[in-house]
Amino acid sequence: MANEQIKEHNSRIGVHPLKFSLWLIIISIIMMFAAFTSAYIVRREEGNWLEYDLPAILLINTVVIILSSVTMQMAHNAAKNNNLKLLKMMLLATLGLGIAFLIGQWNAWADLVQNNVYFGGSGSNPAGSFLYVLTGVHGFHLITGLIFVAITYFSSLKYKVHSKNMLRIHLCTTYWHFLGGLWLYLYIFLRLNH
Repeated sequence: MANEQIKEHNSRIGVHPLKFSLWLIIISIIMMFAAFTSAYIVRREEGNWLEYDLPAILLINTVVIILSSVTMQMAHNAAKNNNLKLLKMMLLATLGLGIAFLIGQWNAWADLVQNNVYFGGSGSNPAGSFLYVLTGVHGFHLITGLIFVAITYFSSLKYKVHSKNMLRIHLCTTYWHFLGGLWLYLYIFLRLNH
């Protein structure tokens, strides 16, 4: 009965409620990061801004997240073509690359600490705090994305993801690509404004 109501509701408004919800989440995240990056620019212009080199691993992380977007798209395409073996492999690859990205971010933070760039507290500078906030909040959203990918993977093991049931993989792919695009924006922003 609930599925029939969702299908009926979907046909009336033209957008599935879960797709609509995901886009609301994405828009709210965009607004949050727009506020963060605007605050970064305003605060930087006030002076007392610590100049330091960005950790080199951020470039490696950028490559890793681009690769994870490729594997996620391959998983989506595999589901569309009912290639369930490739679907599972690409979802696992996406999980692995996502975890590698988070480990890279942790190493970037370690590099910052080693160079006496800290978050908050006495002796810290707003420049370092902003970098921790931008990368940390993105990392949190990436963790939620990894949970979504893991749920999709376990659903694929139960044959619930295939060409006739694409909603879950479509939502997961959309959110994952968004996280990759958001990181590219942050990385370019930090390179240009650092």
